[in-house]
Amino acid sequence: MITASPGARITHHQMASPADTAPKPADWRQLWRDSLTDAAELLRQLGLEHLHSQLPAGNAGFALRVPRGFLARMQHGDPHDPLLLQVLPSLAELEQPPGFAVDAVGDLDARAAQGVLHKYQGRALLIASGSCAINCRYCFRRHFPYGDEMAAAGQWRQALEHVRQDASISELILSGGDPLALTTAKLEELTRGLADIPHVTRLRIHTRLPVVLPERVDEAFQQWLTALPLQKVVVLHANHANEFDASVDAACTRLRATGATVLNQSVLLRGINDHADTLAALSERLFAAGVLPYYLHQLDRVQGAAHFEVDDSRAQALIEAVRARLPGYLVPKLVREVGGDTAKRPV
Repeated sequence: MITASPGARITHHQMASPADTAPKPADWRQLWRDSLTDAAELLRQLGLEHLHSQLPAGNAGFALRVPRGFLARMQHGDPHDPLLLQVLPSLAELEQPPGFAVDAVGDLDARAAQGVLHKYQGRALLIASGSCAINCRYCFRRHFPYGDEMAAAGQWRQALEHVRQDASISELILSGGDPLALTTAKLEELTRGLADIPHVTRLRIHTRLPVVLPERVDEAFQQWLTALPLQKVVVLHANHANEFDASVDAACTRLRATGATVLNQSVLLRGINDHADTLAALSERLFAAGVLPYYLHQLDRVQGAAHFEVDDSRAQALIEAVRARLPGYLVPKLVREVGGDTAKRPV
């Protein structure tokens, strides 16, 4: 309690307002820098040091990155934790079975300008960033030449010029890497460039950051997205209900408050979510956070990810089991991306 003698003034410095004493939100950039990048340390944090001999040398050529908030959602002592298995390097990544390629979905054949992939009618995709807050071991772009293909280079000039010259493009898709790896100022630079392109009416952002680093959906980002004079769609990426906690729920709430439609896409992964109960629980957990299931992808057959593959007959049986127990709006579409196709292919 602050006391004062009669007639004395209590100055601003003597009395703090509630806003002054409230903890400041964590800076997402600092949390990113604090991510785990050493597989042995990841195992140590989880009490799984005995698995060290099963790690591939050099992380099988694909760096490890795990935000500490995502680590906190893993089950200590469980080598089969579904979040851990998504990020832990494995000796199985060194196998090279036939049918698995470096460019699994024909991205390079769809290149239309620097950092621009143009596969589908009415939509263009920008490789906005080569960085992610988390490196998923099944990533279909784990071999992508990001150094040569960055739409954000040169203030987005090449990408914006391609979009400006093609009046059929009504939707711009930001992908990566993860587009939210860019600062909000860099994203603002892009959308200022869209201001004189009237045929672009919708912006779609594909991102994993609100799930793995929910602090990224901060006040500045929320203000930017809210102010956009475009239809807005945010497609999250979560594969298991355990990826959600109160911080992720709050990020989803902030996203929806911008006026964006918030969807989720998942990848069907052996040993992680290839059970009907697990998929149904994910859909229910998504909806509890205000997110609608959108796609369940069959694995893109990229080199290093074969051990995650689920065969089509099992995938079809799983989605039928989910359909039998959930309302239709909670059942994602089971699809596969095939290079050269004009749309995602139903499985």
